[in-house]
Amino acid sequence: MRIVIAGGHGQIALRLERLLVARGDEAAGIIRKPEQADELRGLGAEPIVLDLESASVEEVAERLEGADAAVFAAGAGPGSGVGRKETVDKAAAVLFADAAVRAGVRRFVIVSSMGADPAHEGDEIFDVYLRAKGEADAYVRGLDALDWTVLRPGQLTDDAGTGLVRLEARTGRGPVPRDDVAAVLAELVDTPATAGLTLELISGAAPVSVAVKSVAGN
Repeated sequence: MRIVIAGGHGQIALRLERLLVARGDEAAGIIRKPEQADELRGLGAEPIVLDLESASVEEVAERLEGADAAVFAAGAGPGSGVGRKETVDKAAAVLFADAAVRAGVRRFVIVSSMGADPAHEGDEIFDVYLRAKGEADAYVRGLDALDWTVLRPGQLTDDAGTGLVRLEARTGRGPVPRDDVAAVLAELVDTPATAGLTLELISGAAPVSVAVKSVAGN
């Protein structure tokens, strides 16, 4: 498979690219800064330099041509202001989804956040973030041309992955290593039977492959 990942230099995306390449897939990461390209090449992934905050749908669709799946793993990140929650966490996700439709890439996985909700109230930056992610999720879920899956991890940690997770429509809050988020994404991309599902993810007791097969109905 060829999988194109938005936010290709992010902490989850770098882990995902490594996993995809190791299993023989072709991974391409969309990055904003040319100086990030060598790190992706070092993983065996293809860097695509493109700023999703300024690119057109046509430009993004061109980079998605021929892909088997698209993963939105971009984020404004901690320390960013309200404006970039709107331009990255929401608008870039909408742009990437529209481009996938235009390029005919049906399989689409979006990394969201536990608690994401278009109706979330509050004026703090994290409140704006949860609204932006919720609005992006709602937009993607409204696109019939995509076989979408929304993944909402709990509190992200840099602990070593255990390969053991809880993946359900509702898990309740909890932590999850970024290693395990990437492993779940790799399985989800390859499991189209999870299309149409919004899933929460925390650490748990089920091996990743078992957890994904369970929600897929297998």
